[in-house]
Amino acid sequence: MSRSGYTLPVFACAAAVAALHWLRDRQSLTIASIDLIEPNQIAEIPIEQVAGLSENSALAITRSDPGDNLDLTRNTPIWAMVEWRGRGDAGTLLRGDAKKLVFASAVEEAVIIKGGEGIGKQANADERPAIYAYAQRLLQENLQRILTPGEKITVTIILPEGRSLAVRTSNSAFGVVEGLSLLGTTGISQPLSTPDQLAAFRAELQNKASGFASLVFCIGENGLDLARKLGINPEQLVKTANWLGPMLVEADALGVQEILLFGYHGKLMKLAGGIFHTHHHLADGRREILAAHCAIAGLKSSDIQAVFDSPTAEAALKYLRSLDTSTGSHWVNQVYSAIAETIDVRCQEYIQSHSQRGTDVTVCGSMLFDHDRKIIVKSKTAGLLMGKLC
Repeated sequence: MSRSGYTLPVFACAAAVAALHWLRDRQSLTIASIDLIEPNQIAEIPIEQVAGLSENSALAITRSDPGDNLDLTRNTPIWAMVEWRGRGDAGTLLRGDAKKLVFASAVEEAVIIKGGEGIGKQANADERPAIYAYAQRLLQENLQRILTPGEKITVTIILPEGRSLAVRTSNSAFGVVEGLSLLGTTGISQPLSTPDQLAAFRAELQNKASGFASLVFCIGENGLDLARKLGINPEQLVKTANWLGPMLVEADALGVQEILLFGYHGKLMKLAGGIFHTHHHLADGRREILAAHCAIAGLKSSDIQAVFDSPTAEAALKYLRSLDTSTGSHWVNQVYSAIAETIDVRCQEYIQSHSQRGTDVTVCGSMLFDHDRKIIVKSKTAGLLMGKLC
């Protein structure tokens, strides 16, 4: 059985808790107890080091342990600096970029969270730190429980290796630059790249299929996060990672009536080419799929070649958008609408070929977003499903 671990926000929170304990009573924790909130359980996180920086600030260090998940952040150090606000020289250590990355603007807040070195910036959100909803909630709730009324702190999260690790991730595709993001909807890091991954996802699907006739499949955390922001019930969200084919078949076998496929266009468009396990090590085909749909839509051969030669799906989308801007055309809508409809058709064919239910199979709709987390297109079926889901 594979061992699960914890996500980066949990270790950041543990370091912050340890630093705050030092400030309060000069206590050097070796273990920090963190309420994960999602799920409802306590995690005991080892603290590697704690040090006072001044009478009003302290630093603590943890190391990431994602369990048996093949995660590049394994063993990377996570620092948290905690400072009193309104006491002595609090804040004097905040210089340079850290000051620019203020996450909470109201000084009245008990806990202000900042991103320091190695925490990525959201390039299209005024360079706000890439510290997302679950990480914010985790830090706020665990730290506020320790504070007494009137006490206020500033927390700066630092990933010393974050900038170098980020170049090995797809963060930049989602507009996160210069570091890693504290992303996730849960504190548990499942072993997502091991053979029992699919079994874990199927178990979640079985649980949610018992309560809902309509579900939303998201490949990764970006899709889950955006779906929540669009107002979709979190209980109807199912993470699939790259296992879309088996998960579609399982949903049909469980009697799920409708599935909304919601994902980054560079991943989801693979389904339009009949690729139902979307990991790039197994198959790609994105430029061929894009070029084929551009040809069918009627683009000039030189433009089709430019799309085919684009290094990424995002670059190809940018090229099509530049054509629309310069010529007043609507190639993005034409091409991506065709891709979305093709995804729906291919999914229906895939389910039908594996189904024991005759013609009464699960209906699929697809909705694609770009690296700015903006919706590019939704298929006709997806539009109908969104009306029910939101």
